[in-house]
Amino acid sequence: MIEIIQVNISGEDKPGLTAELTAILARYNAFILDIGQSNIHKSLTLGILFRTTTEQSGFIMKDLLFEATRLGVQIRFTPIDREQYDAWVARQGRNRYIVTLLGREVTATEIAEVSELIARHGLNIDAIKRLTGRMPLEGPTGKYCIELSIRGQLTNDERLAFQQELMSRSGSGLDISFQKDDIYRRSRRLICFDMDSTLIGTECIDELAERAGVGDQVKAITASAMRGEIDFKESFTRRVALLKGLDVSVMEDIARNMPFNEGLERMMRILKMVGYKTAILSGGFTYFGNFLKQKFGFDYVYANELEVEDGKLTGRYIGEVVDGRRKAELLKFLCQMEGIHQEQSVAVGDGANDLPMLGLAGLGIAYHAKPKVKANADQNLSTIGLDGILYFLGLKDSQIDPF
Repeated sequence: MIEIIQVNISGEDKPGLTAELTAILARYNAFILDIGQSNIHKSLTLGILFRTTTEQSGFIMKDLLFEATRLGVQIRFTPIDREQYDAWVARQGRNRYIVTLLGREVTATEIAEVSELIARHGLNIDAIKRLTGRMPLEGPTGKYCIELSIRGQLTNDERLAFQQELMSRSGSGLDISFQKDDIYRRSRRLICFDMDSTLIGTECIDELAERAGVGDQVKAITASAMRGEIDFKESFTRRVALLKGLDVSVMEDIARNMPFNEGLERMMRILKMVGYKTAILSGGFTYFGNFLKQKFGFDYVYANELEVEDGKLTGRYIGEVVDGRRKAELLKFLCQMEGIHQEQSVAVGDGANDLPMLGLAGLGIAYHAKPKVKANADQNLSTIGLDGILYFLGLKDSQIDPF
């Protein structure tokens, strides 16, 4: 007769512990149905679910108990009936999701609130892991991120409601990401960025306008566009016209002094290391995009080209304006170029004209964004720098920092 037994071992981790215990199961030809292990500060938790026969089960448990005593760990046996096991197997088909909590620190209260919300929606936490390095007891915390793997059935409406409740718990100190854990999440290949106020901490057109002595006029047009009185293309055309006569050498000076947003260098180094293609899709200008491409190694730059004659800006631009619609088109185009599914793409931006590409990408992230963008984006990153994106992608400090 078949018996199913669950073994739970806990105690101080020791080299060879798992090998010794599984060797006993091997000696009796037991079949391991499931196994999982975690280690927190040298404290081991190991679970093994195995199938054996009634004739062998007593000998197996006796030998496991003796070995656990020798190793100085606690062991507990739980018989599992066939119906209970079949119910576990049936739950395998349920959807899996990833919830990521990220901030300068993540408090027990925040973890408790999110855990309660998960349970209230009938979902179960299968695993929790820390993606950032261990926290110092004193001094600045830097960043802290944990990832929760959860499982359960949600209709589309239930999923949207759950995500909205999760996002409502994001605040000044906490970012929360919610993603379906599927093959696309595990194989992201392309990440597209807005440039101004996303990769760099300024708006290049404002910098140019200040040098041209038309800063207030340009800001007024920008404000009108933000109020919805004029569209992006009209506002862009009017602002560029005000730059007429500005010496092109000013662009080089602005580029050499533009502020890079926190985490840009680390993020780009890691993205290149793990094989991502990176693109700048900007309503700004190609001159500054190409400067970033040369400095940080972006693969693609699509932005607006300013017309130059005799070393001065003419007040006109060349080609099609890169607005929100165009950014979405370019993201689709790059997915085709790279031969990947659209769900394998990531988009990052802060402004309203980034929303089309944020909604189109498999993972759209609003980065330190305007309120309207935060309200409409599925994922928000507002607590730390650009390298926080690495954690939304599931990367761990212990895997990437040695490089």
